[in-house]
Amino acid sequence: MLNFLTKRRRSRLLAEPFPANWRSVLEANLGPWLTLEPAERGALEGIVTILLAEKRWQGCGGLELDDTIRVTIAGQAAMLLLAIEHDHYRNVKDILVYPHAYTGARPSQLQGGVMTDEPSERLGEAWLRGPVVLSWDAALAGGRRARDGRNVVYHEFAHKLDMLDGVADGVPILEDRADYQRWYAAMMNEYQALKKDLARGRKGLLRPYGGSAPEEFFAVAVEVFFEQGARLKREAPELYGVLKGYFRQDPAERSRHS
Repeated sequence: MLNFLTKRRRSRLLAEPFPANWRSVLEANLGPWLTLEPAERGALEGIVTILLAEKRWQGCGGLELDDTIRVTIAGQAAMLLLAIEHDHYRNVKDILVYPHAYTGARPSQLQGGVMTDEPSERLGEAWLRGPVVLSWDAALAGGRRARDGRNVVYHEFAHKLDMLDGVADGVPILEDRADYQRWYAAMMNEYQALKKDLARGRKGLLRPYGGSAPEEFFAVAVEVFFEQGARLKREAPELYGVLKGYFRQDPAERSRHS
């Protein structure tokens, strides 16, 4: 439950008119914006307002943050929350933004069981008990190229939805046992199918990174669900169905009428 002060602060924020320059950023950099109904746009603007006010935004690698960067990223993150019950990503306190791809440390195991941190180039990451980290040029490209099935903001904030129960396993918090059963069946069937296709050298709708772990499969599937929903619905209807049930959105239908 939100405490009284949080509710009052948010009510005051939402009572203020949404800045015209912020709306211009959403129109330019949030691909789905024009497909949204007026009520959906209003709801998204409200989420953006809270995300900008409550999260700690930090530029890294020499990047100076401005409203364009913050609103572009917050708008994409808000798309995932648009129709579900939420508390504005309560497990996200900090959002770190680099200008370009950055180098991070990836744990790997050497012969003999010795663990080491191996440097790797990244476009984004989400920590279980830490920040969301993003590359600005990748976030901007993902927002503007709204139908290529790749969106680093969707991907990393999908991880944060997955992590709300305290574990990154590709299973967000669902309503009841039946929902969990449908989720496991649909996700694991498609996850195993992807792994088999990769072993045979076949390429499909979901990119290969989704075959690396169930949590990555979920995040990759979320990218495709929002950006190529009609194709996902045709090729993997059960997967589309559980994602539609969770997010309470129908991107395939939205794109059909756009």
